Amino acid sequence: MENEKESCCDANENGNGDKGCCNDKKCCSHGGGHGHKCHGSLLIIGLVLLTAIIITAILRDRIVNQQFKSVTITGQGKVTYTPDLAIVNLGVQIDKVAKPEDALNQLNTKVASIMTAVKAVGVAPEDIQTQNYTLYPQYDYKDNVSSVSGYNANEQLVIKVSGYDKDQNKLSQVIAAASKAGANQVNNLSFDASNMNELKQEARLKAIADAKAKSTALADSAGVHLQDITGWYENMVSPMSFYNTADYGKGGMGAGGTVAPQTPAGDREVIMEIGVTYNIK
Repeated sequence: MENEKESCCDANENGNGDKGCCNDKKCCSHGGGHGHKCHGSLLIIGLVLLTAIIITAILRDRIVNQQFKSVTITGQGKVTYTPDLAIVNLGVQIDKVAKPEDALNQLNTKVASIMTAVKAVGVAPEDIQTQNYTLYPQYDYKDNVSSVSGYNANEQLVIKVSGYDKDQNKLSQVIAAASKAGANQVNNLSFDASNMNELKQEARLKAIADAKAKSTALADSAGVHLQDITGWYENMVSPMSFYNTADYGKGGMGAGGTVAPQTPAGDREVIMEIGVTYNIK
């Protein structure tokens, strides 16, 4: 009998057997080439289960991770200050010297004289820094042929003048003394505060307070309720450095005597913007 059932199932697998003859062995019936009905049923059941799992996951995510709407309010904080630091970039330019070593010697001599002169008017040695030092050939072109006509040398000094808020004439004295000693370039002039980090922090706190005040009024007007703060960003609007550039040429600023320049800085502002992001409902 067992052999008959096995042969029946074998026949069913070939599409020639009798339906239902293999019930004891739970064989799937074959309808003469109509496909595996049992396999189709299992596929449908699997798709239904998969759909249920996906729907459950989506519902769970929406319940556990609630979706919030948000709004960002920007506040601004301003702090006025008087600069107590002046920073000037002075340069020495040497042009068309026959030998490179002679160009460097002339440059080094003038720079040494400048450093001595600015120290004499109250600049500390640590407030003098070399920013750039170059030596390069100068070429002349004649009949489409280039030849070295000399060597140029340049050095830039960054000089910090402290106590500018108490004595603004000190900066003018530094520039005048440097020019008499051989400086023939003034490239950059800017003003700063020695306690700039403290000024920025004060401006930040004012900007946050401004953002909070605005958010309360705007939320009441819009008819929404503010929830927790989710983040913020900051942007420094000012101070912007003030640059005054001038090239006084080969003869030097002090040729024939120098008049001390007028360099008023005036009061400045630190302006910070803070954007505060709230959840709302």
